[in-house]
Order: sequence, then structure tokens, then C-alpha cells
Amino acid sequence: MTVSVKIHELVDAMDDITVVVGEEYLDREITISDLSRPALELTGYFSFYPQDRVQLLGKTEISFADRMTSDERYIVMKRMCQADTPAFLISRNQEPPKELIKAAKEKGIPVLLSPRSTTRLSSNVTNYLEEKLAERISQHGVLVDIYGMGVLIIGDSGIGKSETALELIQRGHRLVADDRVELYMMDESRLIGEPPEILRHLIEIRGIGVIDVVNLFGVGSIRSKKTVDLVINLEHWDRNKQYDRLGHNLDKMRIFNVDLPKLSIPVKVGRNLSIIIEIATMNIRAKEMGYDATQTFETNLNKLIKKNSIDDNKGGALV
Repeated sequence: MTVSVKIHELVDAMDDITVVVGEEYLDREITISDLSRPALELTGYFSFYPQDRVQLLGKTEISFADRMTSDERYIVMKRMCQADTPAFLISRNQEPPKELIKAAKEKGIPVLLSPRSTTRLSSNVTNYLEEKLAERISQHGVLVDIYGMGVLIIGDSGIGKSETALELIQRGHRLVADDRVELYMMDESRLIGEPPEILRHLIEIRGIGVIDVVNLFGVGSIRSKKTVDLVINLEHWDRNKQYDRLGHNLDKMRIFNVDLPKLSIPVKVGRNLSIIIEIATMNIRAKEMGYDATQTFETNLNKLIKKNSIDDNKGGALV
């Protein structure tokens, strides 16, 4: 199914956009996040007209249209009003050409107005549409903001993800989503996670039920969305498996086209998972800043080996 945004959703989301005409046509759908600034179209060139995009008219476009005769404007505006054109958007509170109003009414296309500059308006609307129209996947897990890093906790059902998240919240960190995390690409390198609307601010604890995190811990305990920076995989302890004890092996988990660092933490009775995940997050951040405890250990080990080798050589020379 094609993802779309209705015009009334765009108007509601943008406080500075008002409807000039077409209140009854706000159910028209936007399916492309890119905007079109018709330039050549105003001269009559329509061979590559992106008619399925929101048409943004700035000061340049309105000034050029003002130099045309009324008949010329009407002909051009009528050709710009196609069946799949979502809406016209005019910046800087400029007065829409009456020919555009007439043509838009005939085709049932809304004309919108904003006081913002064309560049800022284009950026705001594009960012909103890119977020809403982005491809999404649903990931089973919990997303928590730990020291500013988005940590996606995954693992088998019942392994303790929600309970761990609850303890992290008690330690001052913030919940983004529990049970299901909606993931989408913000750009080429950022993956954003947010909760489904029905689960927003809620967390399920077996034996207790569903609790409202905001009511229990306050608004400072939640975030509406967060960039995903790290994946923590909780897995059942296997005594026959060799676990990394030095931190050399950092796995990757690919979601869309983003490779996220992934740590696997074995779950065993007596292990405090919330503290372990908290420290793991801090350690990953330290590595990103250039502080690697593994390298420090290896440096110290090499120094010790070198020192012992020198002492052995001295001892052999005395003998």
C-alpha cells in the first residue's frame, strides 16, 4: 500500500500554513516528499512537469507571473492544475494570482499560504513529508535513550527486555518504545525509532500488566522518538558458548542500509542487566571518542611481556 499524507495533516502539522481556497479538498493525498518550484512551467514548458508534487510558489515565481497577461496566467495555471496535483503552496504571504485561484477551484485543488520565506518553508515541509512518507518496519524490542544514545534492546520474548527498560527508567534514562519499535530512515545514515501510537508512553510488565510511564515517572522519563545508535541483543546464557571477554568482536546489525553496532549480552541469574547495558552504552560512546579500554589492556600486556622478556634475558646472562 502506498504511504501518503493528506493535505489536512500537513496543514495541522504546520502552524503557519493556512488555507486560501479548497477547504473541502483537504483530503487530497501527497505521496512524494519532494516539492516542485515551477519555473519553466511558467514559460509554457511542461514536458517534464512533476505534477504529482506540491507546487511551491515563491517570490520569484509570483513576480514572474505578475508580468504575464491575465489570459497567459490562466492558461499556464490551468495546465499546472492536474488531476494528481496535491496542492499549491505560496510563501511570504504573497497574494495568489486570481487565475490560480480560479483554475484550482475548477480542479478541486487547495491553495495554501504561509508567511515563511521560501527556503525555510521548503525545508520544513520537506522534512515533515520525508518523515511521514519514509518506508517503515516494525521491530520487536525496546528502545531506550541512555545518556543520549538510542539503545535498541532485542531478544526472545520473555527474556526481560521490558523489565530491564523499567529499571533503566528508574535510573534516570528515558523510554522511547516498548514491545514494538517503528523504524524508518531519516536520511542516508540515521535510523529513527518511535512507538506505535497505541503503545505510546506504555510499558508491559508480566505479572503487573500495562503501566503508563508518564504517570508514574513524569514527562522527563519518555521521548517521542530517537535515533538508534546501538543494538543490545539479550540471549540466554549458554555454558558451551565462548563469549567475548575483551571487547574485540563488535557485531553489526543492518536495518535498511544502516549498519548498527550490536552487542550480545548473555542473561543469567544474578546479572544486573540494566547496569550492564548502561556501562556497555558508556563504553561504546567512549570508543567513539577515542578511548578504548581494550587497547589500554593490550598496551599494558605488551609492556608486561616486554618487561618479563628483559628480566628473563638478564637472568639468563647472570647464569
